[in-house]
Amino acid sequence: MNAQDPLRILLIDKDSDRASLVKLALEQEGHEVISQRPDATGLTAAVARDEPDMVIIDMDLPDRDTLENMSTLNEHAPRPIVFCANEPADRTTIRAAMHAGVSAYVMDGIQPDRVRSIIDSAVVQFESFQALRTELAETRTALEDRKLIERAKGLIMKREGCDEDAAYQVLRKSAMDHSERLAVIAERVIELLAPENGTATTDGRNLKHAS
Repeated sequence: MNAQDPLRILLIDKDSDRASLVKLALEQEGHEVISQRPDATGLTAAVARDEPDMVIIDMDLPDRDTLENMSTLNEHAPRPIVFCANEPADRTTIRAAMHAGVSAYVMDGIQPDRVRSIIDSAVVQFESFQALRTELAETRTALEDRKLIERAKGLIMKREGCDEDAAYQVLRKSAMDHSERLAVIAERVIELLAPENGTATTDGRNLKHAS
């Protein structure tokens, strides 16, 4: 997503007059309001149906239902959310909104001369957060994979009476032969050889099946 590109926007605002002004300001910057809703009820389903690039919510303060709907959207179909508050908020409220997935929290509503900077900031913040989210997920997966591989190596070493390097080569060869990730093969080995599973045999046939 490029902050300079025209965006398709889902606008949430129960005040039709205020929504019209926001819509006009957005259109003057080249963006398109593809849908307008009075509240955030069913937000995730609405996003799945209309596929907007961004969600803008204009209301007094984020209430509990709105926070829950934003959080659900952020979990299942993340995209930039701009929350325009028309009432002063404390840090706790703003923090809750940001935690729910808000990319830009704007006080005193959207002013026409601030539309471009608000949109740009929201897109940049969203992309930065998503990059961090992806990095953390990849790190977590790598750590989990490493644990599986280390445990599988230990089981192979114990079962075959070999050293760590030989056990690793067994896993690596199997992964190459089956075009699978090393961690997938490691998980299969654990399922076959772990004592708690009670499936390992004394002739090594299960190990060969895994590899």
